[in-house]
Amino acid sequence: MDDFVCDKLNQWGLSEWIERFTEEGIDKESLYCLEDRDIDLLIPRLGPRAIFKKNLNILKQKEQNTNAGNEDFSVPLQHHEEVIEAGPSTRNNGNRRRDSHGETNEGQLPAKRRCEASEVMILSEVKTLMRSVYISLHNPDNTKLNAFLKNRIMDLETDKRELVGVFGRTGAGKSSLINAVIGEKKLLPTGSISACTSVMIKVEANRHNHKYEADIEFITAEEWKDELWSMNQLRKDNPDSETESDDDDDLHDIDAKLSALYGDEWKEKTPENLMDNKYFREIPEFLKSGKKTLTCDSAQELTAKFVKYTRNDTKQGEGKEVRRRYWPLVKCVTVRVPNNDLLQHVTLVDLPGNGDRNKSRDEMWKGIVGNCSTVWIVAGIDRAAAEKESWEILKNVSSLIGNGGECQHIHFICTKSDDTEDLDDSAGAIRTHIFKRNMEAKEAVLQEFNRLHTIKKHFGDNSFKVFTVSSKEFLKGQHLNKEETEIPKLQDFLKNLNDCHSETLNYVSGAHGILSLIQGARCGDADGQKTDVCEQLQNKIKRQLGPVKEEMIKAYRAFETCLCEGVETSKSSYEKSLKCINPRRNGRGFYRTLKCVVNNGGIYQPKKGKQINLNMELASFLTDSIDEEFRRTFPNDGKDGPFFGVINNFSLDTEGLIQKYDGVKLQLIFLKTEEEKIKTKLKREIRDRKKKIYNSLTETIANNMQDCYKRAAEFRGTGSMQNMKSTIEKRVFESKNIMFDQAKQVMLKKLEDLVGYILETLEKTMKESIELSLKTNDNSIPDVSDKLMVVEKHYKQLGGISEEEM
Repeated sequence: MDDFVCDKLNQWGLSEWIERFTEEGIDKESLYCLEDRDIDLLIPRLGPRAIFKKNLNILKQKEQNTNAGNEDFSVPLQHHEEVIEAGPSTRNNGNRRRDSHGETNEGQLPAKRRCEASEVMILSEVKTLMRSVYISLHNPDNTKLNAFLKNRIMDLETDKRELVGVFGRTGAGKSSLINAVIGEKKLLPTGSISACTSVMIKVEANRHNHKYEADIEFITAEEWKDELWSMNQLRKDNPDSETESDDDDDLHDIDAKLSALYGDEWKEKTPENLMDNKYFREIPEFLKSGKKTLTCDSAQELTAKFVKYTRNDTKQGEGKEVRRRYWPLVKCVTVRVPNNDLLQHVTLVDLPGNGDRNKSRDEMWKGIVGNCSTVWIVAGIDRAAAEKESWEILKNVSSLIGNGGECQHIHFICTKSDDTEDLDDSAGAIRTHIFKRNMEAKEAVLQEFNRLHTIKKHFGDNSFKVFTVSSKEFLKGQHLNKEETEIPKLQDFLKNLNDCHSETLNYVSGAHGILSLIQGARCGDADGQKTDVCEQLQNKIKRQLGPVKEEMIKAYRAFETCLCEGVETSKSSYEKSLKCINPRRNGRGFYRTLKCVVNNGGIYQPKKGKQINLNMELASFLTDSIDEEFRRTFPNDGKDGPFFGVINNFSLDTEGLIQKYDGVKLQLIFLKTEEEKIKTKLKREIRDRKKKIYNSLTETIANNMQDCYKRAAEFRGTGSMQNMKSTIEKRVFESKNIMFDQAKQVMLKKLEDLVGYILETLEKTMKESIELSLKTNDNSIPDVSDKLMVVEKHYKQLGGISEEEM
């Protein structure tokens, strides 16, 4: 929340609601856009709500009067351009112009940056203009058209964020890489502090103020209580056939969690004792299921504050006082960085390689991984191709980011390319060595990727790229210039992800359409043309929907055929899927693993290495049967296939009608932008639903197996491991003729629902827009001719309209 909203709430005697407004991200712009239903949710109590509404209406009236008397929409942009062109570049190293030696020219701003800055000002100006239009639409006579227009103006605001998931083992250099790429040397802690790999850390732009902020999101107290009980059971369970091993990863993981939070006290306490409030005095937000927000003036200051929520303390145990570390209770940390161009529409997420035993953390991890449009796998260059853990991470997430996600780019990033400690040579020889090793590493990594067929079935060759980077050389430049460290290549990639031009053009295009509709609705003439055009458009909708439906039905039938084969294979080969629960040689050490599997709904998440996901294994013959067809049908780039492709090709040819029916040109301009908006919305919905469609196969299997896991988890003592195995095997055998077919039916139903949704949305939304634009006249709505001229000029400037159309 910005200072403007905070000041207003204080002035109006409503300071107690500041925290609520902050949680919902209400800033000056969104304050003016609040509807009655929004205010009801923000302020449930009647008295304060009435005071807020009264003062907000007065504020809107003042704003409207100011805009009516003082607006000159042609001046601000020119002024902004002069300021931008004269000013120095931002502090982001990746955004500055470099000379031949990789140095920056502080006094010059590249033409591309001037263009981007100009677009930012266009976007800001058009948003201000549309806010004034929105305010002017508030009147007692709230007609259907009036309400429609207000909704469309609200829909213009879309914060499209691209997620980049960063994976890698502890010590691979993830934090140093993120710091170097975003130009914040001391943001994420590196080096001497022991890492904790269970906490997800999001890094994004602070678009509300100029502070460095961190939101700490905790798991619930009830979840921690359950986790304490589960950890206690794992430590106690020790059948006669098992011997406890000192190097047991699971036990070490449990010990690390408990020691971080409780020191050595946990060894003498019961799980109930460990829930005493005295252990959580520093974090009352944890007990209240709330977030803790840290705010600082510098990155270094923020790091010092949030490190206890993300990392272990290497000095734990020195002195009598316990230095508590709270990372075992943390679900996610969101770090917000001010004044950072690279993060405006991009969020970098430092992720653990596997999910988590805690259910809410695991669900969040899966959600973030599935929403990543790009994945960075980070490994040290010395053994990049041979490092087993990096490739295990990629295998573990491949289905989540591929057919079950939206990832378009996998970047394997070899870090520490400057590591030349063993060399005692001239600077030239060291440079030669670095370049040679970089080329060898890239070739070796690419060869290894080409061998991984289970991953490649989700991605094409063009999706995978290898980078060799040096964060240290990027900052110090001892042997390499900045370009040679390849950090600028990653920065350029993030700039393209930000896609500032697309955001500005989409907003201005939408605003142009809405203003065209408003102005067209004020003109009551051309009724004959309206009737003719309306009839033609409705006929076109019917004709266009035919091919759309036909292509999607073909895809449905193809999946039906594939799944039928998958069901039969699953029934006959299910025993192969159960191999994952067979113990290692002599069964030694496997009891706790199997216990974790049944206690965690069929999934074992080791701290490192390959996970066991029995549900995924049981569904593997089903997913294998559709993987190639699914990738062709729902490509992650959203361009082709029977769903994305037919949506892209859908067109009412409004541009052709504009040439013929000049009297309804404004209405047709609106319909053109409306068509593009609906297509964008549908493609976003297809992308989201296709994940659920694909993942439904595994989820249906998991749901069928839950009762079995609960029964298996009840076994204790000698012979319990065999009893757990037998319970699982019996359940799969008895349900195989029903379970796999049910998974097929659930997926096909979701696919059928998607087809119906697309057809209904296209027809219903376009017909509503046609009816309102061509069959409605409304002189009560404001005259926006001056604003339309301004937006039209900007639209042309952005390349969205030709001279002929103007």
